[in-house]
Amino acid sequence: MIHFSWRVYTFLFLIALSAALMGLHYSIFHNAKDLLFNLALNIVFIPIQVLLVSMIIEKVLDVREKRSMMKKLNMVVGTFFSETGTGLVRLIDHFCVDRDQLEEKLAIQSDWDGKKFRDAIKFVRSRHLMVEPQRSQLVELRDFLLSKRPFVMGLLQNPNLLAHDRFTDLLWALCHLTEELAARDDLDAIPDSDLDHLCGDIVRCYDLLVIEWLNYTQHLQKDYPYIYSLTVRTNPFISGSSALVY
Repeated sequence: MIHFSWRVYTFLFLIALSAALMGLHYSIFHNAKDLLFNLALNIVFIPIQVLLVSMIIEKVLDVREKRSMMKKLNMVVGTFFSETGTGLVRLIDHFCVDRDQLEEKLAIQSDWDGKKFRDAIKFVRSRHLMVEPQRSQLVELRDFLLSKRPFVMGLLQNPNLLAHDRFTDLLWALCHLTEELAARDDLDAIPDSDLDHLCGDIVRCYDLLVIEWLNYTQHLQKDYPYIYSLTVRTNPFISGSSALVY
């Protein structure tokens, strides 16, 4: 016995329904000429109708697929900040010269809207961050990044991240900074010129890190307000921030 799928049964049902409606139309109006003319006219426009419908459906599916993909990618971004990003922000903050101004601009609140997030990102992109790390702090930064290297390299192996250029750029910048720090045998003895070079790599990472954190936090506000509440309370850019609710 041959078993047909539900699609075949649906197709046969629709054909039978059309034939029945055509028969009903003829039995009422007895005008086969107009009926066949309208049928032929509809057949003529079927390719255009299929094209338009397929374009609309493809667009809708593409938008839904992108939203679903970005939701999954934001889960990866959240894992990154939990495992590496937040700790890295706190480390770099220790030798950030203009951290007071940065703290003021990044003091996100529960009632922030899209404009405030955009203004914060614009501020980060427009200002020139100044960092003056002590050589001992570079050692601490190197040890931290080396301990997180397997995690970061694991993220780079995720093929889905190819659709998230901004986050991928951040991961590559982190890998480069890690390699630069690890390539020096004695960070306590590097010359000032080399220290300036490392500061440039740190600033590049930090700028990308801050922008990614702001975009991720805005995503939390929209989709996961309970996680957003915790992020506001534990803001890594605010000194003395705490998860405690007062």
